[in-house]
Amino acid sequence: MKIKFLGQNCFLFTYKGKNILTDPFYNFQKEKSGFDIVAQKIDYVLITHAHGDHIADVKEVLQHYPEASVIGQPEICGYFAHPNSIDINFGGSAKVEDLKISMVPASHTSSFPDGTYGGEPCGYIFRYPGKNIYFSGDTGVMADMEMFPKLFGKIDLAILPVGSHYTMCARKASFAAAELLKAKKVIGCHFDTFPPITINHEKAHRLFAEKNIEFTLPKLGEEFEIE
Repeated sequence: MKIKFLGQNCFLFTYKGKNILTDPFYNFQKEKSGFDIVAQKIDYVLITHAHGDHIADVKEVLQHYPEASVIGQPEICGYFAHPNSIDINFGGSAKVEDLKISMVPASHTSSFPDGTYGGEPCGYIFRYPGKNIYFSGDTGVMADMEMFPKLFGKIDLAILPVGSHYTMCARKASFAAAELLKAKKVIGCHFDTFPPITINHEKAHRLFAEKNIEFTLPKLGEEFEIE
């Protein structure tokens, strides 16, 4: 699986030729990421919750790729009213080839910019042969995290917000990774996009290093390969 960071909580996951775009918000910093929505096909749009910095570019994606499927809570799928929707809820999963994407809780809020109710916020566990990736969405620390490795198996990679103010800070995220998720590898997100979530990179790296966790603060447009 390949994972490209496009800013905030927007990532492009590529698995067996299928592209999954999460929480579309790529236009905000595309001059830094170099991302061009027309340069590759989008097969799925995966949404964690309804806040503007997670759904701003959904309509543009679907204009370019009307055959793409939207995966999210029933309220979010209902809001976009896209004919190709996979509306799952907690306990449910969507499948992409042999990749299973299971919805799990997140501790946050969710409403659309116009005030429409966006359902309960969520994260997802990506499961494919031999690997489990936790894509947390926006969240604070929560006890549910301790159940994820017990229910799904070893968390090989956790993608966690570290920007504080609206989500976990690096200290809380490192605690969640080490003590609850038992994850040894973390990619940070939801940081430096706006002044309230600007972070000290050196401090963030130190906090994870103290817990013997391999930690990355990705650059915009940076791509990772998880084997």
